[in-house]
Amino acid sequence: MAGSPAAQKDFFGSSSGTLVVLSMVLAVPAVFVVYRLEPHLVLPALSVLFFSAAALAAMMAFSTRSRKNTENLNLWDVAGGLVITGCAASVMGEPEQVAQLFELLFETRTRRD
Repeated sequence: MAGSPAAQKDFFGSSSGTLVVLSMVLAVPAVFVVYRLEPHLVLPALSVLFFSAAALAAMMAFSTRSRKNTENLNLWDVAGGLVITGCAASVMGEPEQVAQLFELLFETRTRRD
């Protein structure tokens, strides 16, 4: 029944705009992170990005009162997928890389002040 027109209408009709916006909000910074940072800082930065996007998706799902237990894809599912992706990126990285990322971020911030 997942391929039925009614199920497609529920997915594409109610949440496609939200999913497109969330995808663009995630894709633009991800491309920036990959091309701008040093290679050993990419995984920790992507991990932070995915966790932030998951928090955004969960807040949007909560504010729109999206149902948690449905057969169709919803924002709660997207938030869970982003959390799992963030966990995978953080597990693949090293703790020293996270420390270097935060040192880089705070050094940049203190130089501007």
